[in-house]
Amino acid sequence: METDENQHHQESELKYPPKPILVQNKKNWVTRSIISLVMYAVFFIIFLQGNPVYVAAVLVVLLIHELGHFFAMKLYGYNDVKLFVLPLLGAYVTGTKSRISQRQMSVIILAGPVPGILLGFAMLMYTLYYPNDRIHMLGNIFLYLNLLNLLPFMPLDGGRLLETLFIRERYIIRMVFSILSIIAMTLVAIVFPNSIIFLLIPVSMIFNVVLEVKNQKIRDYLKQEHINYITDYADLPDKNYWSIRDCLLLAYSTRYKGVEPGVYQYSVAEGAIIQHITSILQTPFQVDVKAFGKLFIMLLYVAMFALPFILIALH
Repeated sequence: METDENQHHQESELKYPPKPILVQNKKNWVTRSIISLVMYAVFFIIFLQGNPVYVAAVLVVLLIHELGHFFAMKLYGYNDVKLFVLPLLGAYVTGTKSRISQRQMSVIILAGPVPGILLGFAMLMYTLYYPNDRIHMLGNIFLYLNLLNLLPFMPLDGGRLLETLFIRERYIIRMVFSILSIIAMTLVAIVFPNSIIFLLIPVSMIFNVVLEVKNQKIRDYLKQEHINYITDYADLPDKNYWSIRDCLLLAYSTRYKGVEPGVYQYSVAEGAIIQHITSILQTPFQVDVKAFGKLFIMLLYVAMFALPFILIALH
């Protein structure tokens, strides 16, 4: 009897082929970032007639900010950590880990803007006693560019910090927060001169929100069917891969036209399907910041915005 059950189990497993291997992009990210950095500088200098010294200072501040995120992720053992520069829009750091810690993520987020703010504040304090135009300019960029990044809107670091501490596990509140962030970022792009290009950020966020709404519906269905989606792709069982794939094909029949659900064989669209499945999967999230820790982080957050007022008072 036990042998028959084992045989039946093996036969049921055979109908699910091994999930495809998730191929990581092995291209030299350093080279690509340097090329993007050069494009960034050329655009500002030629098309926006920016001061080369000012543009260089902005790029230095941008790189130091992102290197803060980069080294913090390295410190906490993230894999495949890469830094990318997006011409006109800034830069970002990516990395993967099988389990995300709320405390570690908060440190990683703050490791970008906080050192830059403190460095800018120190430079401006120095110029109060030893005037220097170049140091004053660099200090202003360090201070205010990083403070701008700490504003409480997605996808800025300030918005990411609030999401990590308070609303990551609350889908409805997270969606409302994203919509408010889209409105705020749109107003910033419209109101401030020479920033209309930043409308690309809220536009891309709209697409992300629409995608997340659809993905959440799939997650709700998977939850009802007791299919675990809170896992890394490497740990995703083959059966779950094909089950989630079926849900995707039904929900996005137009996008994956010609790929039939229930047919467990690879298709020409498998690469796109894999990437889509990884967007549905959620990395296990460890809530390890207690009330006192959240209070400390928020006090640090508010203190950063108090520094410009200290400089004004000292003038």
